[in-house]
Amino acid sequence: MLSKKDIIEINKNFSTGALMNEGSLDYAVTTNARSRNWLKSAAVLTRAILIDHTFEDGNKRTAAATIMLLMSLNKVQFKPEEIPKIIVKMLKKNIISIQEIERCIKDAVR
Repeated sequence: MLSKKDIIEINKNFSTGALMNEGSLDYAVTTNARSRNWLKSAAVLTRAILIDHTFEDGNKRTAAATIMLLMSLNKVQFKPEEIPKIIVKMLKKNIISIQEIERCIKDAVR
């Protein structure tokens, strides 16, 4: 599973790593520590990063990179070109439920 530090380091690839909503990230990381389901973990982290605006900048890119990293770590084959599309879809359709986010992420699985 990914730690808070891991997620911040991912964001530093795109921005400064400055947190705006640390509580949401803490909750997501703690929730994921109890889960063995990569898809649920990806959805919870995506919601925290994308919907709750965890970081000052780079939230969309951080969410996309986190999804791809979780897929890779869990040996899930995916279509990298679909990840940005699902991020945009979630934002445009204001998708905030974990179950709906899971469905969106599944769209990128081969």
